[in-house]
Amino acid sequence: MYEEWTPEKVEQLIRSHAPVSIIDVRESFEFAEGHIPGAQNISVNEIQDRLGEINKDQEHIMVCHSGSRSGVASSILSAHGFKVKNMAGGMMNWYGPIEF
Repeated sequence: MYEEWTPEKVEQLIRSHAPVSIIDVRESFEFAEGHIPGAQNISVNEIQDRLGEINKDQEHIMVCHSGSRSGVASSILSAHGFKVKNMAGGMMNWYGPIEF
């Protein structure tokens, strides 16, 4: 299983300068329209095939547009033994910094 985190909690973690891994599971064109600084883009449709690219020893925050696709990705990763948090509400509720 995985926890749900609010966008505010994710932003607090980023602002604390703690090491954080954010995986944005939207499609690449959505990611290009604006994402959380430092986020890695792995589409939910590719996540199963790209598990080897994800550090199993690190905790990851999963992000999408609304929190739905990142919830699917969180389920997949947690089933494979990854430590993940899902950002509830996704980028629709993100008011922190954005990178293009």
